[in-house]
Amino acid sequence: MEWPTWLLIVAVYAGWCLAARASSIAETGLVIVASNVALALAACWFMSLQHELLHGHPTRSRAINRLLGLAPLAVWYPYDLYREGHLAHHRDELLTQPGIDPESNYIEAADYDRLPRWRRPLWRAQRTVLGRLLIGPAMVIVPTWLDIIRKPMRGDWSHTRSWVQHLLLLDALLWALDRYAGIGPLRYLALVGYPALGLAMLRSFYEHRPAADPAHRVVVVEAGWFWRLLYLDNNFHAVHHEAPGLPWYRIAARYRADRAGVLHRNGGFLVSGYGALVRRYAWRTVDSPVHPPPVVHLIRRQNP
Repeated sequence: MEWPTWLLIVAVYAGWCLAARASSIAETGLVIVASNVALALAACWFMSLQHELLHGHPTRSRAINRLLGLAPLAVWYPYDLYREGHLAHHRDELLTQPGIDPESNYIEAADYDRLPRWRRPLWRAQRTVLGRLLIGPAMVIVPTWLDIIRKPMRGDWSHTRSWVQHLLLLDALLWALDRYAGIGPLRYLALVGYPALGLAMLRSFYEHRPAADPAHRVVVVEAGWFWRLLYLDNNFHAVHHEAPGLPWYRIAARYRADRAGVLHRNGGFLVSGYGALVRRYAWRTVDSPVHPPPVVHLIRRQNP
């Protein structure tokens, strides 16, 4: 029955609805700001839930799991596109390869050299934490939404149905938020959807690195309870890649039971928490955006 995931589904949707309700009765700017923050956290949490759904939880029915994740609370992607791209990402031997790994944060040297000069600093900036949070979402959203038009123009209609469904649902959601919660479309897109994606992208900021051994490309972040709950223990990313079918509520136990083994197999790719990333790489680049960059060793505990 996977009851923890069913409870999670109720919590995510209820949390989002309560945050929207708080905005509808808000009488002060402080409450409105708080509701925006709560909605962004709920939307980010929903993206973590979608990740769980596409990996086959909480039911064995792909159709039921899909229905649970179709709502456009996080705005920017149809669930079907996310599922397709993320499952392709799980070809570990191809991790970080630009143009092959759909979730790669890197670019080939030849493609980087062909970029307009004004775009190169953006690629470097998104290898910092602040750049990832502030610029990273735009660097994903713009090409993704341009593909809505570009792909059909090239004769590729494979994603059109998913986009039409997603945009219709998004239109209905934005109308309902404006009508019943007083949250205008621009406010939801800019102050909820955009920061929610940035927060989700913090998790993936340095969860993979280029390395000769594919197992050494996947990180473990020993995060605190808040981040673990928000990301559904996907911070133990090496464990997730070793057992992608493992439900979120069993990942931490497997890591604790075999911590030394996991860190041996992933080449000691360990980060002591997201705070460590922020403190060290808020302004500094963690590595080059050009693949393959030199591997930068992050802050580690003395005896991983």
